Amino acid sequence: MYIKKSLVRIASTLFPSAITSFAYNQLTNPQIRKLRTNELDTLDKSKKEDFQFKEFNIKLYTWKGGEKKILLIHGWEGQAGNFSDLIELLLQNDYTVYSFDAPSHGFSSKGGTSLFDFSELIGVLIRKYEIKSLISHSFGGVATTYALFNNPELEIEKYVLLTTPDKFTERIDDISEMVGINDNVKNKLINRLEKETGKPVETLNVSEFVKTINVQNALIIHDKNDKVIPISRSKNVHQNWTDSEFKEVEGTGHFRILRTKSVLYTVLEYLN
Repeated sequence: MYIKKSLVRIASTLFPSAITSFAYNQLTNPQIRKLRTNELDTLDKSKKEDFQFKEFNIKLYTWKGGEKKILLIHGWEGQAGNFSDLIELLLQNDYTVYSFDAPSHGFSSKGGTSLFDFSELIGVLIRKYEIKSLISHSFGGVATTYALFNNPELEIEKYVLLTTPDKFTERIDDISEMVGINDNVKNKLINRLEKETGKPVETLNVSEFVKTINVQNALIIHDKNDKVIPISRSKNVHQNWTDSEFKEVEGTGHFRILRTKSVLYTVLEYLN
């Protein structure tokens, strides 16, 4: 990785436009991660539906249980199967569970996508299933809070965020550091994003979205040693969200938080 980043730094100076396109592709073309056997087994238990959304064929999943309904929203480069352990627990406790693979994620069709596609789809699905309870993981929190920010008529009673980023500029900084681009290319990337979306990137902050969204109660859970998203970002969201609670955990990391029994039972107790 060190050698690759060094080459990118050199190329950023020599070929800034090409490296800008490279960084843009990193932001808009998620990698697909292989599911574990138990995650695939949980998907196999669901009722699957193909749902047309823009140019994408979205894979929807329903696990039929009791009258209580909940929608699960995965993170960037995640998919519905990542919630396998949580889905099984919710089914044991009389929930009907809905989830999906976002555009260009999981078993949905592939193509360039963005926060805006992801977020718009969430708003559509909340309406489709008449949902009042939500659980998101990681970047799913950005997409969900943005959906609720843009659709203030959507009323959510309880919302659990298993880690959340905050500022989109921090996401760009993370990508820049990961691939090794310089400040000139980073600025070109920001300009391209703003031109294509018509949105100033500095306004795309979860800590701003949550100030006006229609959520009665929220719980944010974050591992203090999360190496993917620093806990400070979730804490800033909490500090700006009047109707939120915050729980710090340890020993789960960023991904294992979805499989840690103590966390899952905390989520269940909160929902009930």
